[in-house]
Amino acid sequence: MHILIIVDEVSEWPLEVKGVDVVSASDYLLEPRYADMLGARVFNCCRSYKYQSMGYYVSLLAEARGHKPAPNVTTIQDMKSQTMIRLVSDDLEEMIQESLQLNNAKNFTLDIYFGKDPKGKHDRLASYLFNMFQAPFLRAKFAREDHWDLQKITPIPAMEIPAADHDFVIKVASEYFKSRRFPEHKKTPDRYDLAILYNPDISDWASDETAVKKFIKAAENLGIDAQIIGKEDFANIAEFDALFIRDTTRVNHYTYRFARRAEAEGLVVVDDPESILRCSNKVYLAELLAHNKIPTPLTVIVHKGNKDEIPNLLGLPCILKQPDSSFSLGVVKADTAADARRLADEMLEKSDLIIAQEFLPTQFDWRIGIFNGKPLYACQYFMAPQHWQIINQNPQANHRYGRVKTLPVELAPARVVKTAIKAANLIGDGLYGVDLKQIGKKVYVIEINDNPTIQSGFEDAVLKDELYRRIMEVFLQRLEQLRLGLKYE
Repeated sequence: MHILIIVDEVSEWPLEVKGVDVVSASDYLLEPRYADMLGARVFNCCRSYKYQSMGYYVSLLAEARGHKPAPNVTTIQDMKSQTMIRLVSDDLEEMIQESLQLNNAKNFTLDIYFGKDPKGKHDRLASYLFNMFQAPFLRAKFAREDHWDLQKITPIPAMEIPAADHDFVIKVASEYFKSRRFPEHKKTPDRYDLAILYNPDISDWASDETAVKKFIKAAENLGIDAQIIGKEDFANIAEFDALFIRDTTRVNHYTYRFARRAEAEGLVVVDDPESILRCSNKVYLAELLAHNKIPTPLTVIVHKGNKDEIPNLLGLPCILKQPDSSFSLGVVKADTAADARRLADEMLEKSDLIIAQEFLPTQFDWRIGIFNGKPLYACQYFMAPQHWQIINQNPQANHRYGRVKTLPVELAPARVVKTAIKAANLIGDGLYGVDLKQIGKKVYVIEINDNPTIQSGFEDAVLKDELYRRIMEVFLQRLEQLRLGLKYE
C-alpha cells in the first residue's frame, strides 16, 4: 500500500514522517505514475478544498483512480454544509457538553491531528470528529450560549500547524500509519469483506442476534468475510468492500452517516443513503406515491394553514404521522376534532409539515420484503391485542406486539405483491419492506421501509436459511460487478 501525503508545494511541508511519500498536488494530478498507481492511500493536506481548486481535484481524481482519499469529496462537502454540522453537533451533544463543561469562555477552538488533541484534554471528542470528518488536520470551532454547539469544522493547512505542535503531529501521524490496516488493492480478490452495522442494545432492532449470525454464515458460504461493527467503527469503513446496515436507520442518525461514508468510499451499501433519505420521510413518500398513482389511504399533507380542516377532509377517527416516524412511534390516532387539533399542534412544533390519513381498520397489515426489485417474503402483521397498531407503544400493555404469519410469496394475493414491487421500485434497488392494507379487492400502500425487520422465526419462517443466502447472493453479484468496473444493476 502506497501512502501519499499531498501538499501544495513539497518545500512548504514542515514535517518528516517515515514510510510516507510527500507529493505536490500538481505532480499527483499530472504525472502518469500516480495515475497508474494501484491501491494508494491519499492524505490530502492542501491549503484549500474549495470547489475546483487543486485540493478539490486531488480528492476528486483520487476517487476516480481507485485510490482512497482523506478527505474524500463527500467529506469536503460535509465540512461546508451547515446542515451536516448541526447534525453532528446534535449527535455528539452529550459528549461536547461533557468535554467542554469546565470551559467558561464563549468560544473554543480544538485542533485535531489524526484524531488527537495536542493538549490531551479532549481526545475522545477529537477522535469522534475525526471519524466523522476524515481529514488529517482539522480545526473545530465551538460557541456557547445556553450550551456548547459545534459551529464550524475546517482543514488546517500544513503551514498553519504551530511549530510547537510539530513533534506531536509527527508522533501521532507515525502511530496512525503504523497501526492502521489499510486495505490492499484487490485485482482478483479471493474473498470480499462485509461490514454488518449492528447494535444489539436497541429494542426495535432490524435483526436479532440469531438472524445476524445467519447472515454471517450465508456470507461465508459465498466467499464473503462478514464482520459485525458498531457506531465506534466509523473510521474503519474503508477497510471493507460492502456495508449491510442492520440497525434502525434515520437521517439524523449515525446510520445515515455510515451509509454516506461507505457509498463515498465505493462500497456496496444496503441500505444506501438515498433510500434512507427517501423512506425516512413520510411527506416525501406521500407525494411520491400520489404522483405515481400508487393507491394509498386518503392522505393530506398538513401545515399550520390547514390543520383545522383535518376532520372535514378525512373524517374521524383519522391518523396523524410525524414525517420521520417508525415502529409505530410518532403515529397517533385522533378520535375527535379536538384530538386532531391538539396532536397536529404538537407535531407541527417539530416539523413544518406532517401527514394525516384516513383510518382504515384491518386485522393485519401485509409486509412484502423486496430486495433488488424481487419479492423475498410475505408476512401478515396482526394488530396488537386490543390496539389498532401492530405495536402497542404503551409500556404498560400486557401484550405489546401482534402475531406474525409468514406465507410463501406465491400464496400472497398477486395484487398485493405487484403493488408492493411497483412502490419499492420508486425508491431504488435496495432492501425494502412495503406495508399494505387490503380491503376487499382494493390494496393500499401504507409506507415503504428501508432496512426492514428480518428476525429469526418470523420473516424467515418460510425460506429459513435460504432467505439469508438470497440476500447475500445480491451482495456477491454487486461486488463482482464493481470488481469488473461495472455499475451493478
